[in-house]
Parts: sequence; C-alpha cells; structure tokens
Amino acid sequence: MRCFEVCSREKVMSKRVQVVLNQDIRKLGKNGDLVEVAPGYARNYLIPRGIGALATTGIIKQVEQRKERERQRLIDIQKQAEARKTALETISRFTIRKQVGEDEAIFGTVTALEVAEVIQQATGQEVDRRGITVPDISKLGFYKAEVKLHPEVTATIEIHVAPN
Repeated sequence: MRCFEVCSREKVMSKRVQVVLNQDIRKLGKNGDLVEVAPGYARNYLIPRGIGALATTGIIKQVEQRKERERQRLIDIQKQAEARKTALETISRFTIRKQVGEDEAIFGTVTALEVAEVIQQATGQEVDRRGITVPDISKLGFYKAEVKLHPEVTATIEIHVAPN
C-alpha cells in the first residue's frame, strides 16, 4: 500500500504545465519563451503577477511565429555583416598617418578609434571601435588588424602606418 501512495504522489507531482513568459526570469527563460513549470508555481506566482500566461494552441503558434521571425532577423543581420566583411577585405589596406621620430618610430600608438575613423572615411561604414583588435604598433610599416562585425563574422584588414 505504501508503494502505491508514493508512486501515485510522484505522478501528481511530476505533472507540469506550459507557460509563455511575458518577462525575463533568471534561471527560467526570456520574454516569449515557452517553459514547463510546476502547476502551483504557475497558478500562484507567474499568472497572478502577469509574468506568464498559460499556453494554449493559439499562443504556442504565436510563439513559434515570433521565434521564426527573430531567427530570420538574426540571419539577415549576419548576411549584412558578411557583406560588410567582403567590402572591407576588398579594400584591404587602410593608411594611417602618424608623426615620425628617429628609426621610423611613431609618436604615440595607433588606436582602435583611429582605425574605426579611417574605415568610416574610406567606406562610409560605421564600425564599433570595441570590436577592433589592433596589434602594438610603434613603428612605420604594415600591420594586420581584426574587425569583429558580428559574433560569427570577423574581417582581417591591413593597416599601413605612414609618415605624416
């Protein structure tokens, strides 16, 4: 008899309900996610506070459509980044002019901000300076820099440091 009581209690406790979140909840999901939660959690906390709504077939279809639109938007952003990468790598070489001292040593260093400005002037494309990785440049010459255009797209460009 005891096993029957324990087994039946496990069945009742294991039942979950699907809820669509209206807000981001840490360790549970983001706005618009379809999550499975305990019935009491949904009934006593999520639904009364407006944080979630019970998932019906119509709501589930809306969530799927929203996710598909978001996926398409992210694909479009990545394609634009690929096109920008192609444009940058086609130009390939950008010239930065610096004041020069002895032994072709430059005054100061070449910064990511300067590289971003040169790219903007040459291509008209605005590039976030925080996504530019510039090696330590202390002399005239040619150097490679990486420009991160998207989390999955990085362009490699050549910087020519020339005398002013």
